[in-house]
This record gives sequence, C-alpha cells and structure tokens, in this order.
Amino acid sequence: MMPDTVDIDGLGAIAGRFDHVLLDQWGTLHEGQAIFPLARDCVARLRQAGKRVLVLSNSGKRASSNAVRLTSLGLPPHAYDGILTSGEVTWRGLKARAQKPFTALGHTCLLIARGGDHAIVDGLDLAVVTDFGTADFILLAGLDDAVAEPEHWRARLTDASARGLPMLCANPDLAMFGVSGLIPAPGALARFYETLGGHVAYVGKPHAPIFAAALERLGQPDPARVLMIGDSLDHDVAGARRAGMLTLLLRSGVHRDETRTGPGELVRRPPGADVPTPHWTMDHLAW
Repeated sequence: MMPDTVDIDGLGAIAGRFDHVLLDQWGTLHEGQAIFPLARDCVARLRQAGKRVLVLSNSGKRASSNAVRLTSLGLPPHAYDGILTSGEVTWRGLKARAQKPFTALGHTCLLIARGGDHAIVDGLDLAVVTDFGTADFILLAGLDDAVAEPEHWRARLTDASARGLPMLCANPDLAMFGVSGLIPAPGALARFYETLGGHVAYVGKPHAPIFAAALERLGQPDPARVLMIGDSLDHDVAGARRAGMLTLLLRSGVHRDETRTGPGELVRRPPGADVPTPHWTMDHLAW
C-alpha cells in the first residue's frame, strides 16, 4: 500500500471526516453499462448521512448531457446534489471570457468532439470550422475511439503547432475505456500536441479551475472537509490534494492492472515518479 495511505472497506468508516463528497463518474459510478449497485447504495447512504454529493467529471460534454446519461444508467438527478463537468466549466469560461485562458482565445475554433457533439459550443459567440488553417484555436472536447491514437493527428497538429494555434483541452484524462480496453483519451492527445511545440490550456481535473468551481457550487466550504473519490492518481487524487481536499482512490478503475499486487495492496510507481498519495483506498465505491 502507498505510504501514509489507509485501506478501508467502505465510507462509513470515515464518515465523520468530511461534509461534502466529489464523485468521479467513469470508473467510480459506472463503466458505461449501469450504475454499480454498491455505488448507488453508497450515494443514497451519503445523502442520508447529511453529506452533499457532487459528481465531478472530466467529460468534455455539458453537465446536462451527463445528467441525462446518469439517469439512463440508473442514477436520477434527485439522488445527488449536482454535476459539474470540465465541458461545463469550459462552456461557462468561453461564455464569460472573464479570465485566462478564455480571454486570450479568438472566436473561430476547430472542434474535436466525441460523436460530433457540438453542445460545448452551442449558444457561444464562436464560429466552428473544419480547417485548421482558418481556426483561431483548437477546442478538444472528446475523441472517437477510431481516432484516439495521437499518431493519427501528427500531420495536422504539426501544421497547427507551426501556425502557433493554441489548444483548449476540455478533457484532460489520459486514458479511457474503449471497446478494446484502455485507449488514449483527449488529455493524451493534448500532451502529444505539447511535444510538437503546441500550447495547451487545460480545463478539468487535476487543474485548479474545476476544483474552484466545485467549491463555489458547494458554497465555499473548508476544502479539508471535502472528500474527492476517484480512480485516477493523476487527475482525481493529484488535483484534489493540491486543492487541500481529502482523497480516496478506488483501485478497481483505471489503475486496476498497474497498482494491484494483492488484496488491499498498491504498488509504488517507479522511483523518482511524482506519485500523489491518497488519504484512503478501497476496492469499489461502497458505504
């Protein structure tokens, strides 16, 4: 197990340590088929215990789209206190244009989104183009499985970098579950663009804006009384720890293969790696 990390069987063991819970979506509540039964029960028990529950997702889609999806998977909106996605924070930032990185972006974007979803630009003062050569910036909201490999984009992104085209990444996740297993997520493509010399601004975990937006949504509670639960060390744990929050890592998610050495055990990453340490771990979200 990670140093200074305590393994628990369920949240009931630490319920007195927090007042608010931020729940990652994919890998924590579901994996695309249905809400995990233990997770559904846990959310209900959290609410019964008087905890505020906010779903915090790196989805590049708007919050309303994610709420509809959660309902279809078995978790209706009345079961929790709200949902905040990186796509929603991005949309609001582009709408207000009140702070960086949104103030520095132009008004013509090339949109890369999963399934051709344009909701992240609906209602905004933006012209969406399909030619990198006529865009002011790239808005990366999602990736279809067939084009998830960064090498697919090398030629076009090399040209975009040479033009100095900035990228706004609304989903910093590095890996996602595709039909064939783990595949690169939008964050991996954004990092690839950086290796080509491109400039990228990120919205979503582990970056500060989405955690600040979550605290605002919760009424600015003490971050030390907020528990972030997710399956990613790099996004959920790292971002929440920097925001001064409590953290719990679920071993059954994206790190399921690389971290497990036995029941209740986690391995360290290679020496010298910057490993964020969660306060607690458990297998699945459960009360």
